[in-house]
Amino acid sequence: MTSCSVGVPQGSVLGPLLFSAYTSPLSTIAKSHQVFQQQYADDTQLYVTLSPINYSNELITLQSCLSSRHLWFCEKGIALNPSKSDAILFGTAQRLKSMSSLTSVKIADSVIQFSDTIKILGITLDSILTLGPHIKAISKSCFYHIRSFRQIRPSMDRSMAIAVASALASARLDYANSILFGCPQKHISRLQRVQNALARVVMQQAYRFSLSTELLKQLHWLPIEWRIRFKLATSTYKTLHTGHPP
Repeated sequence: MTSCSVGVPQGSVLGPLLFSAYTSPLSTIAKSHQVFQQQYADDTQLYVTLSPINYSNELITLQSCLSSRHLWFCEKGIALNPSKSDAILFGTAQRLKSMSSLTSVKIADSVIQFSDTIKILGITLDSILTLGPHIKAISKSCFYHIRSFRQIRPSMDRSMAIAVASALASARLDYANSILFGCPQKHISRLQRVQNALARVVMQQAYRFSLSTELLKQLHWLPIEWRIRFKLATSTYKTLHTGHPP
């Protein structure tokens, strides 16, 4: 047994609660600089609104907030890793072009270049919010698992195959899919091809001999567009009847 005088062992039950309590003052620092903050465990996002005329001052405010947070980390014995930090500008293509002089932001004396995409809690966001890179990442991941799943499908019965398919691919298609509402049809169609391929593997049907809509009906799977609508409907119902999320 080893004594631990500082910190909490990784994987402990109280770890997340103690970490949240320990880092709660960080929100006060953001508010004092009039910077917006979102935080989930140790994943934190800071963001400001940049005006097309006076954006340099807002950027200075953000960097001042980052400096204050870095100082707080140093005082509390926590390391801020600039190499794991990302920065991005969101806006229309025309607006981003007018701000082409903005190329980086400073974090803990390290210069972080603005990226074209950024990943937040498993969602890949691009600078003009087309969600194209996110769709591409989902499709690539799902097809990788579908190809592996096809190799072991003959050794499973249908109920087991459905369970494995849901764990490997369907969960990825459904994760945070409410943000895809209103996306261009080409993106939805790309995800629909993934679901169709998954359904054919589960039902052991060849591509040229199967009708995807019929396979989805047999599996009781909603098409991608309606899965998105269903997620929004259930979230709205829970919010109206339980008050959560507020």
